[in-house]
Amino acid sequence: MPQHMLHMSERIPIEEVFEQLKCTREGLSSTEGENRIQIFGPNKLEEKKESKFLKFLGFMWNPLSWVMEAAAIMAIALANGEGKPPDWQDFVGIVCLLVINSTISFIEENNAGNAAAALMAGLAPKTKVLRDGKWSEQEAAILVPGDIISIKLGDIIPADARLLEGDPLMVDQAALTGESLPVTRHPGQEVFSGSTCKQGEIEAVVIATGVHTFFGKAAHLVDSTNNVGHFQMVLKAIGNFCICSIAVGMLAEIIVMYPIQHRKYRDGIDNLLVLLIGGIPIAMPTVLSVTMAIGSHKLSQQGAITKRMTAIEEMAGMDVLCSDKTGTLTLNKLSVDRNLIEVFIKGVDKEHVILLAARAARTENQDAIDSAIVGMLADPKEARAGIREVHFLPFNPVDKRTALTYIDNDGNWHRASKGAPEQIMNLCNLREDAKKKVHGIIEKFAERGLRSLGVARQEIPEKTKESAGAPWQFVGLLSVFDPPRHDSAETIRRALHLGVNVKMITGDQLAIAKETGRRLGMGTNMYPSSTLLGQDKDANIAAIPVEELIEKADGFAGVFPEHKYEIVKKLQERKHICGMTGDGVNDAPALKKADIGIAVADATDAARGASDIVLTEPGLSVIISAVLTSRAIFQRMKNYTIYAVSITIRIVFGFMFIALIWKFDFSPFMILIIAILNDGTIMTISKDRVKPSPMPDSWKLKEIFATGVMLGGYLALMTVIFFWIVKDTKFFPVRN
Repeated sequence: MPQHMLHMSERIPIEEVFEQLKCTREGLSSTEGENRIQIFGPNKLEEKKESKFLKFLGFMWNPLSWVMEAAAIMAIALANGEGKPPDWQDFVGIVCLLVINSTISFIEENNAGNAAAALMAGLAPKTKVLRDGKWSEQEAAILVPGDIISIKLGDIIPADARLLEGDPLMVDQAALTGESLPVTRHPGQEVFSGSTCKQGEIEAVVIATGVHTFFGKAAHLVDSTNNVGHFQMVLKAIGNFCICSIAVGMLAEIIVMYPIQHRKYRDGIDNLLVLLIGGIPIAMPTVLSVTMAIGSHKLSQQGAITKRMTAIEEMAGMDVLCSDKTGTLTLNKLSVDRNLIEVFIKGVDKEHVILLAARAARTENQDAIDSAIVGMLADPKEARAGIREVHFLPFNPVDKRTALTYIDNDGNWHRASKGAPEQIMNLCNLREDAKKKVHGIIEKFAERGLRSLGVARQEIPEKTKESAGAPWQFVGLLSVFDPPRHDSAETIRRALHLGVNVKMITGDQLAIAKETGRRLGMGTNMYPSSTLLGQDKDANIAAIPVEELIEKADGFAGVFPEHKYEIVKKLQERKHICGMTGDGVNDAPALKKADIGIAVADATDAARGASDIVLTEPGLSVIISAVLTSRAIFQRMKNYTIYAVSITIRIVFGFMFIALIWKFDFSPFMILIIAILNDGTIMTISKDRVKPSPMPDSWKLKEIFATGVMLGGYLALMTVIFFWIVKDTKFFPVRN
C-alpha cells in the first residue's frame, strides 16, 4: 500500500477510504500501529545529520589549502637530497597552520549552527489518537495511515487526514498556503498537516504521514535544493588568481635557476617553497570567518540569528528581497478598518456599529473575525457590559451569521447579528435601491481585497428568545482586512533607499495583495500566479518574457510553493542576489533556494530549518539593520582581500627577482614565520572602523585584482630596491 496512493480525491466516499486503508472507525490496535510504522516510518521529517569530522575536513578542501598541502608534500618529498634530511620544520609548520585555520573556521561555523539549533529546539507535538478502542494523548510521531485522531480548537493538525462525521471545521492554512483567512472544511474533505484548527471539533482518519504529507513534500523540495555558495565562488576566484601568480613566479624561477644559472637542486626547491608558502594567503578563509563571526554576534544582538555565516556576505550584496505577505509584511491578524465603516441608519455612529457587531461575537473561544471585532473596542468587556445574554447563535455554514439575544438595563429585549452581507440583507428584507447601494460598497471593498461583514439589529417586544421579533434593521457594513505591521512601510522605504527592491509573494488573492501593496507604498504592479506560467488572459502581459515580468513586478498573488521557488530561481538567473523572507512551510523551498533565506519571528520549524538567518524580533525592520551590518562586514572583507592579493604579488615577484638577480637563497621557514605574523596582525581588520555602502555591495573582482596588483607591484619594487640598497650600496654602513 504505497503512501502516495493515500492522497485520494475528496470525491471518494469515506467508506472506500477505510477500505483502502484497511481500518475502521474504531481506530487501530497498538500492534497494527507498530506494524504500520515499520512500513511508513515515523510521522516526522527526517533530519539529515552532517558528519562533523567531514565538515572539519571540508575546510581543508579549497584552492588556497591545496597550494599549502602541495607545499607540505614538496617540503617532505622533494626537499631532500644532497645529504640533507627532508624539510621537517616547514612540513610541520605548514600542517599546523592548516589545522589552526580549519579549526577556527569550523568552531565559528559550528557555533552559529548550535545557536540556531537551540533556537529551533522545541517540544514534540502531541495529538489525541484512538488506539485499542481508547483515546489517549500521544506524540504525533507515532501516527500512521488508518489512525483515528481528534481535532479541536487550537490544535495543529498532525498529519494529512480526511474528516469524519460532525460539524464543519474552520482551519487556518496560512503556514501552508499563505491564505490569511481561515477556510471551512466539511466532513469528508481533507485537512493538511501543519494547519491550525480555529473553530470546531471533529474526528478524522489519517491518510498520509511524514514526508508524504503536503507539509513533507515541501520539505522534500527543500532537501533537493543545493546551492553552491556565492562566497565559495569568490574565494575560489581569489585562490585561482593567487595560484596563477605563484605559478608564473615558480615557472620563471625553474627556467632561470636550473638551465641558465645551474643552481643546486635543494637551493632551488627552497626558493620555490618560499613562493608557495609566502604567496598563498592561507589565513584568508580564517580571517574572513572571524570577521563574519564577529558580525554574526553583532547581528544576534540586533535580533537576527545567523545559521550560515556566509549569508552575511551575501546579504551585503542583496538587491532583491522577496517577502511573504501573511505574517511577515502583515500581522496575520484580522482587523476592522474604522475609516471604512458604512452606516445605514440615521442617528447611529460608527462606534455603535462596532458595538453591535461585538455583541454578536463570541467573547471566548473566538474565531479570527470575532477576535478582530471585539479587539476594536476600547475594552473587550464592553461587548457584554450593561446587558444580560439570553442566547447566542454560533456561526454555521448554512446561516453564515452569528446573533445574540440580550436584555438591556431597562429590561428591553434585543438581537444583534453580524455575518455575510447577503444573509444579513435577506434577514432585513432590504428594498432594491438599498440592496443596490450595499452591493456597490461591497464591490468597492472587494476590488481592494477587503472582506465585507453586514451588521443588523432588532427589538423583541414579545420578550422570549423563540419569538421572531420586530423587523430587522440593516445597521452597517464593516470591512475586514489583515493589516500591515506598523513598521513594514518604513522598512520598505528604507530598503528601497538602500538599493534593495522588495517584492511581495503571497498565496492570497490579487486584490488583497494590491491593497496591502498600496498601504505599504510598495506599488501595485502585481500579477496572479498564472502569469508565471505564461497563461495570463491579457495578451500584452502574456507576451512579456517571464524573467522580465518577475524582474519588473512589485509582487505576485495566489502563488504555491513551487511558484515561489521558481521566482527566486528566475531572479538568480538574471544575476540578482536574492533574499527571501517567510514563516510558513510553503516558504521553505524558496528560503532554501534563495541566496539569503530569512525566517521571520514565529516561523514554523520547516521555515527555520531551510533558512540562513532566523529573526527573533517580529517584522522586517531588523533586516534593514542586518543589511547595514552586513555591508560594514563586507567592507572589512574587501579591504582584507585587496591586502591579501597585494601581499601575494609582493612576495612572489619581490622574492623571485631577489632570488634570480642576486642568486640569494631564502629559508622557507623564515617565510612561514613572516606569513604567520602577517596574518596574525591583519586579523584586527575584523573590527576595523568602516562605513557601510549606500547601495548593494558586490565582489568587483577585476577592480580588487587591479588594485591588489598595483599595490603589490609597488611593494615588490620597494622590496627589491630596499634589498639592493642593503646589499650593493653603502647607504647602511657596516659596523664591525
